[in-house]
Amino acid sequence: MMKSFGSKPLAFPTPTWVIGSYDADGKANVMTAAWGGIVSSEPPCIGVSLRESRHSYESILARGGFTISVPDAAHAREADYFGMASGRDRDKFAVSGLTPAKAEFVDAPYVAEFPMIIECRLIQSVELGIHIQLIGEIADVKVNEDVLNADGKPDMELVAPLIFAPGARTYHTVGKAIGKAFSLGKDLL
Repeated sequence: MMKSFGSKPLAFPTPTWVIGSYDADGKANVMTAAWGGIVSSEPPCIGVSLRESRHSYESILARGGFTISVPDAAHAREADYFGMASGRDRDKFAVSGLTPAKAEFVDAPYVAEFPMIIECRLIQSVELGIHIQLIGEIADVKVNEDVLNADGKPDMELVAPLIFAPGARTYHTVGKAIGKAFSLGKDLL
């Protein structure tokens, strides 16, 4: 029997992403966000929803771009901190000991120690209740070579991205692969 939880922002999985931007003073800042995902294949676009009150929001609009640094399990503590502290009050990079790196294709920083980086050009914003979804066209994806598989592609198990569970408010990692997409269900065609 299914139990109803009503109308809530509850879906599995949700990402744990660290959004990078430069503030009005040019200071590198990051914040953690979980409301996001791929929104288009062609052109490749990604969306992330932020509250307008966040320090990062105006910075992203002003600079026209942002980065998404995908934290691995080894950096769960820092990723959690980035979502609790405000860049208005402190230098999150200095406190965490992590390194800001300048993105190549957009005017935004990323976290150098994280295994996967997505550089996005802001192309649209959509107001949705208390959040505003920022839609960015993906300008580049960078992945550390040590998390690539034998075919030279990003390996999700090696990246070990953090996943957020909204109901329980806990972090998780991905499990083992169970099969190839667009293959497992072929016998049902």
